[in-house]
Amino acid sequence: MKVLLRTYTAYNIGCAVVLAVALVVVVVADGSTDTRHALILLFVGWVIGWLSATIARAVYPPPKSRQPVDAAL
Repeated sequence: MKVLLRTYTAYNIGCAVVLAVALVVVVVADGSTDTRHALILLFVGWVIGWLSATIARAVYPPPKSRQPVDAAL
């Protein structure tokens, strides 16, 4: 089975794992209500950004590649 690591899906999974680990570490270190509230807002902001980027990638086509113009024509 070929593993595709250079894909948008792999990038998303990696970001989610890193964010989850960071959130768990901060909550374990300081589990106050204010900290949890701030982390929830951080997570919601990340999800909104991720969702908007995913929608943009699905809706807008990738840019066309520019081919060098041959001067001899």
